[in-house]
Amino acid sequence: MTINGLHHVAYRCRDAKETTEFYKKYMDLDLTIAVAENEVPSTGEWSPHVHIFLEMGDGSFLAFFELPESPEMQMDANTPDWVQHLALKVADMETLERYKKRLVDGGIDVVGPADHKICQSIYFFDPNGHRMELAVDTTSPEMARELGRRAKPMLEEWSKTKRAPDVDEFMHGNVRG
Repeated sequence: MTINGLHHVAYRCRDAKETTEFYKKYMDLDLTIAVAENEVPSTGEWSPHVHIFLEMGDGSFLAFFELPESPEMQMDANTPDWVQHLALKVADMETLERYKKRLVDGGIDVVGPADHKICQSIYFFDPNGHRMELAVDTTSPEMARELGRRAKPMLEEWSKTKRAPDVDEFMHGNVRG
């Protein structure tokens, strides 16, 4: 058996129409499915909601739920805001810079591009407070092989120490202390 890819990732939104307009204006995502129900299909519980699906270039979806009868949404206060985010792939640096300009011109604060060696990324928040990342993959085949070789030993080291290795010349080209 194999997982074939992402069908959709779902987040909560404050206002489905505002969210749809934001993602269309700034990220070129089209609303292709909207399902409104009063009961949750999987549990049968009463919870009026709309579930919107914004289609991405590969046919997968970024989806949101608006839940007007639920308490106001909150982010996890114990998790730094840079941790929970959704990273979406763009084709190249030119595309990344075009999106950054569009966001900045629209009054959206943007961080980056940040060079993570495996990708270059920009970060911003959507109108619901969700942190978004647009990323250009910069991983070479050689780097992918080396990262794959190092993944399990790195995780084992992390599991024992809960610290990054002191020397990570491969990713950063320097010694960290």
